[in-house]
Amino acid sequence: MSEAEVRTVAVLGTGIMGAAMARNIAGAGHAVRAWNRSREKAEALAEDGVHVASTASEAVEGADIVLTMLHDGPAVLDVIRQAAPGLRPGVAWVQSTTAGLEDVAEMAAFAAEHGLVFFDSPVLGTRQPAEAGKLLVLAAGPSEQRPLITPVLDAVGVRTLWVGEDGARGEATRLKLVANSWVVVSANAAGEILALADALGVDSKQFFHVIDGGLLDMAYLKLKAGLITDGGLAPASFAVGTAAKDARLIVEAGTSHGVRLDSVSAVADRLDRAIAKGHGAEDLAASYYASFDGEAPSAR
Repeated sequence: MSEAEVRTVAVLGTGIMGAAMARNIAGAGHAVRAWNRSREKAEALAEDGVHVASTASEAVEGADIVLTMLHDGPAVLDVIRQAAPGLRPGVAWVQSTTAGLEDVAEMAAFAAEHGLVFFDSPVLGTRQPAEAGKLLVLAAGPSEQRPLITPVLDAVGVRTLWVGEDGARGEATRLKLVANSWVVVSANAAGEILALADALGVDSKQFFHVIDGGLLDMAYLKLKAGLITDGGLAPASFAVGTAAKDARLIVEAGTSHGVRLDSVSAVADRLDRAIAKGHGAEDLAASYYASFDGEAPSAR
């Protein structure tokens, strides 16, 4: 990478996804400054050459690019306001948190007020592709400013799909919500299939043998079912708690546009029940446990 391509990047939020993205950006040769509300979660990044800042404002000082990867839209808005004293006009804001459409509009308004170049840029992928730098980046923002952030997007993703010129419209977030609606419904189906099979005394392996290689076969279904049967729900690739938040955002987006999303709404309720049963930090496949009023049997 040439000197002209080196960026100073502030990463705000170093959870499962943010930490992996920060490591890959640093590994690509960029200067990375990271901040997390719980500082201890960011400390390990120092071993990868990342400067761990004490405040969000400190993290963004001198940055060319600010990347936000937090829990939800309100968290992003709170943190970027904390960072405001350290921001300078012309900085590119790559907003990668899965947020609601109203939140994206509010973020874009904040960016305009402070002279920031706003990119609506959520990602598709979970822990493993994030760690490998193989996320699919969905992005919307002005084409003339894209060369500034391209080296950073290349560091975290295997591909960037540009879907619009104006990040304020939330076109990338809209696509992310559509994609995640498929993810949460499919993963929930895996749990329900195993629960029903157990209740009816059917070996779930017989079901997967029935669909194997046919039009009904689905690798993702088998993956999530395997996490349940093989005890691989932790550490989570996509946690129940995060999926529940996304499911609610999807339902809200549908409702605001006159669309009833009954399946996603039901999944959101199931995920809330799984959280109440103590499975919020486990993988999305743990929605399996919401199928039972009492203790769940061992999945077969």
